[in-house]
Order: sequence, then C-alpha cells, then structure tokens
Amino acid sequence: MSHRSALKAAASLALSAGMLLGVTTAASAQGGGSSGVRTHGSCTGTSTWALHVKPDNGAIEVELEVDETRNGVRWDVLMGDNNVRVFTGSAVTSAPSGSFTVRRLIADRAGVDHIVARATSRATGEVCRGTANL
Repeated sequence: MSHRSALKAAASLALSAGMLLGVTTAASAQGGGSSGVRTHGSCTGTSTWALHVKPDNGAIEVELEVDETRNGVRWDVLMGDNNVRVFTGSAVTSAPSGSFTVRRLIADRAGVDHIVARATSRATGEVCRGTANL
C-alpha cells in the first residue's frame, strides 16, 4: 500500500469514527464519469437511504435521500468529503412518500472524493449512513 493510499485510508477511518459515529450497513461504490455514483442501503431501523454523487461543472453534486414512510419526522444530516465537513443541517420527511432529499453542490477536491452522508432521526435515533467514492 502506498503512503498516499495509507493516508487516505486513515482519513476515511477518522471521518467514519469521529464525525460520523453510528455505522450501519452501507453499500459503497467506486467510479466516476458523467453519470456519477449511486449507492443505497438500509438504516438501523426500517428506513432506507440512497446517495448519488456526480460531477457538475468542476464541482460535485451530492444528493442524499432517506425514505422513512412517515411524514413530519425531523432528521439531522451531516455530509463529509475527504474528512472535511461540507454540510450540517436538518430535513423533515414529507408527503407523499415520507422521505426527504438533501442536495448540495460542493468543491471537487484533488484526487478521489470520499463522500460520507449520515442522517439521524430525532424521533427514534435511527441512523442512516452511506458512502460513495468519485
């Protein structure tokens, strides 16, 4: 493993263990191109998540969707890119599907962008966590 790969792995581990505790089952994908990368998986309860990351005119569009199937539930959301927090906020599930979507346009950092998104339900404590590499 090269020194650069080891540093990237350590940074990813630090982001996962520090800022984004509550690791759940997550799908991870690598890739790029014009269509970007889509990953999805289950949360710690009955909800599901989907993460779409794609290039956008020199930046990166990050889209996290969480589907809980109940309306009016507030979730706290964090997004990180290569161990840098790029979004902290909240979202509320809404009709008709009881889901929410958070979209952000972020800087395209040098090298592979390791995107981590985490959402925590204020009502139940359920955690959704997804990753994608672009």
